Amino acid sequence: MPKKTERLAVLPAGLLPLLTQQQLETYYSVSTWQITKWIGEGMPVTPFAGRQRRFDLVEVAAWMAENDPESDELSSRELAVASA
Repeated sequence: MPKKTERLAVLPAGLLPLLTQQQLETYYSVSTWQITKWIGEGMPVTPFAGRQRRFDLVEVAAWMAENDPESDELSSRELAVASA
């Protein structure tokens, strides 16, 4: 019987699994509270069977790019430097 590590399969291009909240917390190195806050701010959530939630990493990454507060601060700094 092959070992579990030998049974790994490559996903087809463009296909990513939906992440659980715990996996998303690990991916972004944040707490449960932070994920809950992001959901309240409009982070996309994919409904799942029962009362569970899943997260499409591509959609979440796009949302993060649009709503990242650090990028707003960076833009403000870039504008201040450009106008000087």
